[in-house]
Amino acid sequence: MQDDTTKTTTQEINQDNASNLQLKGLSFDIEARIPGQLGRAGTIHTPHGDIKTPAFMCVGTHGEVRFLSMENLHSIYAQAMLSNGYHLRNKSYEIAEIGGLAKWSGWNGPTLTDSGGFQVMSLGSGIGKVVSMEREKEVTNAPKKDRLAIVTEDGIHFHDPFTDQDDFIGPKESMDIQNRIGADIHMAFDELTSLADSYEYNVEALERTERWAQISLDEHKKHRDDLGYRQSLYGVLQGGRWEDLRRSTAKKLGAMDFDGYGLGGAFLKSDLHNILRWCNEELPEGKPRHLLGLSRPDDILVGAENGADTFDCVAPTREARHGRIYTKYGYINIEKFANSDQPLDEGCDCPVCKAGWTRGQLRALLKSQDPEDRAKYFNLASIHNLRFTLRLTEEIRQAILDGCFEEYKNEFTANYYGYSPKGAAKPE
Repeated sequence: MQDDTTKTTTQEINQDNASNLQLKGLSFDIEARIPGQLGRAGTIHTPHGDIKTPAFMCVGTHGEVRFLSMENLHSIYAQAMLSNGYHLRNKSYEIAEIGGLAKWSGWNGPTLTDSGGFQVMSLGSGIGKVVSMEREKEVTNAPKKDRLAIVTEDGIHFHDPFTDQDDFIGPKESMDIQNRIGADIHMAFDELTSLADSYEYNVEALERTERWAQISLDEHKKHRDDLGYRQSLYGVLQGGRWEDLRRSTAKKLGAMDFDGYGLGGAFLKSDLHNILRWCNEELPEGKPRHLLGLSRPDDILVGAENGADTFDCVAPTREARHGRIYTKYGYINIEKFANSDQPLDEGCDCPVCKAGWTRGQLRALLKSQDPEDRAKYFNLASIHNLRFTLRLTEEIRQAILDGCFEEYKNEFTANYYGYSPKGAAKPE
């Protein structure tokens, strides 16, 4: 099941939109809805092209997807790339001089930058060690003496392990950095709490995030047109696992002049559908919503059903590098397939499968002592896993348009999670 409109390469889309790169801001059209649910299919229009939703954004943290060329991304029908403000902050002036992230990176399609708040917070201000997302009792916060980041009312003071320098990022600084990077979509600066944080601390942190949201919005508007095209800003919803906090902040941020919304926070996987429902029942329907950092097939299905329009995560490429290959019947560990002539995934339309690469061939590249062979494996495996994830969102979109989302969801999950063929394992 494929949506033919997603088969136009991003290069062709960019050519069609080349004359619209001035001060045309983001807009969103809803084309179909899942009956009785919050999910929908639509199109996000940006200065650098359209994103047909639901859609997965490939993660190019530093402005490129590891081990993939821009030609590789176009060959798998990627629609958008997400980069990170924290990691690109020291290159932001260079990026601005060249004309913004799309041009600087060579991607030339729709782009999004995260604020970098998660990366700063993960240095130890309060992001706990998560042993299992399903076992909250095993989540603890880092001791204060070990923390490299300290939250204040103005922002986050941190010690950068990459430069060995003390630094600071707050909502103003984050917006200045992101405006120079110049993605089509930015994320407001927010405070991410931990699963180990109390309700009382989540109230305090959420109030701070809401104050930072207004500062982010005010600062963003000062420079959103500096690079010659309109940059847009999403507000980020926090609130942990508490319904009252989620609904309250959705109402507050929903009343503000954001172009869309990022759905974030620390919560148990089993709570995902409820948290998305609480947020999206309150948010304006006509603005797009991005689910931050999740890409498991069941998470994407739950997200799409409950009103998330776009997704991102490093998992498809990171897991590919560690030998985990996605297939219709669950993932496989490629190391178990020495000398196997089986295809990676029967019926897959990715360039790797089309070229006839086998499980045994990829396993040989991964186990090779030759760095060039291993780099080749990283490239091929990443292409395959990303195409699998992109195709999943394409098929979800088409199922929504065709009015058969429930049937598609049941069929996909029965195949992917229902049983484990030889060599496959049920996803964790």
